[in-house]
Amino acid sequence: MEQIVIFDTTLRDGEQSLKASLNTEAKLHIARALERLGVDYIEAGFPVSSPGDFQAVSAIASAVKGAGVCALARALDKDIDVAGEAIQRAERGRIHTFIATSPIHVEKKLRKDFQSVVDMACASIKRAARYTDDIEFSCEDAGRTPREHLFTIIEAAINAGATTINIPDTVGYTIPSEFGGIIADIRNQVPNIDRAVLSVHCHDDLGMSVANSIAAVEQGARQIEGTINGLGERAGNCALEEIVAILKTRQDQLPFRTNVKTEEIYYASKIIRQRCNVMVQPNKAIVGDNAFSHSSGIHQDGVLKSKNTYEILAPESIGIPSSHLHLTSRSGRHVIRHRLSELGYQDGQDYHLDDIYERFLVLADKKGSIYDYDLEALIFLPDHRGVGYELEQLNVISGSGSKPSATVCLQLNGKEYISAATGNGPVEAVFHAIDSISGIKMKLEDYHIHSQGAGRDALGQVNIVTSFDGRRFHGLSYSTDIVEGSAQAYLDALNTCMKAQHVSHVSRKAATGDTARSAEPSA
Repeated sequence: MEQIVIFDTTLRDGEQSLKASLNTEAKLHIARALERLGVDYIEAGFPVSSPGDFQAVSAIASAVKGAGVCALARALDKDIDVAGEAIQRAERGRIHTFIATSPIHVEKKLRKDFQSVVDMACASIKRAARYTDDIEFSCEDAGRTPREHLFTIIEAAINAGATTINIPDTVGYTIPSEFGGIIADIRNQVPNIDRAVLSVHCHDDLGMSVANSIAAVEQGARQIEGTINGLGERAGNCALEEIVAILKTRQDQLPFRTNVKTEEIYYASKIIRQRCNVMVQPNKAIVGDNAFSHSSGIHQDGVLKSKNTYEILAPESIGIPSSHLHLTSRSGRHVIRHRLSELGYQDGQDYHLDDIYERFLVLADKKGSIYDYDLEALIFLPDHRGVGYELEQLNVISGSGSKPSATVCLQLNGKEYISAATGNGPVEAVFHAIDSISGIKMKLEDYHIHSQGAGRDALGQVNIVTSFDGRRFHGLSYSTDIVEGSAQAYLDALNTCMKAQHVSHVSRKAATGDTARSAEPSA
């Protein structure tokens, strides 16, 4: 069977749609999950966009060995050079350059004529060849580009050195028969198309990204671009887990293979939904909570008699665990490591056993019984020890007829800082107290609490999005106490903000040649 190349853009197209940017640590965690999943390429980011993104792409290029690492660049010299520098340590580095080709983009956005666009594309491809021989070129908004223009620019791009030609349905405009026809016409009308891999990148604005991608494969495309959980701009990108499941389940109609280890799909989905702070809807295909649930009595009866009556693929085939294990404070380290291994997490990569076990005992003493979802929550608890503020003590006074107040004690670099403040509620009072200590007043953009599990003793998951100096930061915490959890999530966002400020300052200093000592974060 022919192979379909799986190109994952969760860390680029997916990440740019989030409420808050991911830090390097989170991006590395996701990249390792994608490497473990077996995708062929990881589009790690857009290096020229910010010092943080450059740092993340460089770190992923150094760390990832099992997949190609790709950097995005506009058809501009500076973009190409920064992308080339970012991937220099990758075992398989790719530069992905693009330019818009549809009349509305060329005329309204670029304000150029089409021949100038062709010239810019070819120049950027030739410049990219200074850094790598693996060059991808995308015709942005190809779905609304006249086919004659597509044929012209694709032929020129291949002659300039492009080895992969990507056809994006950037705004999710086409329908499957139409998009498949574009791919068929490219294969028939572009004389040198046999010298490049034909790729597709479909968006889901009309809910047809997966269908369009499959139609393209039927007509000769051999690379599919998308994201895990369908993350992406607006309505999202083609969901790669759906593509892989379709190709695996319907080989009678689609005789193709991928390098993806399907049993790692659910694990990758969990890592990404937690790190990106974007949950999937329960009825989401393949990875939704209800994807393998059966409520109807007729369905339940059928599944009990034979699973394949209502399940066209086994949940175990995509890594959904079928067992549930309750743990207590009497459980030892070995049991914790064994259970986390069954859930797909690896000691030393996803967590450190001593750290997890210490927090496990604290939680077990509070709850009594610990469930799988509790263990997973401990995995994603932020750990900024030694790299930011830590919560030492928290006291809150709140009740009817009194102004809520909070006293907070934080530690930073071995020193303690104490502040008290009031607010409209206990959580706001805590945030004000933290602001007065840090000297950084972040704006609260989003605040959500939801239960992890069932019962009165369930962990509350707190997700916070803050903004400061034009950037957004995500904070996450789990706690049986929602006020304490809110404080920890706010500190998580604050510590990420402080690190981002430091990275930007160092980058600016390097760019200007300033050797003056950088300012320390306010404390």
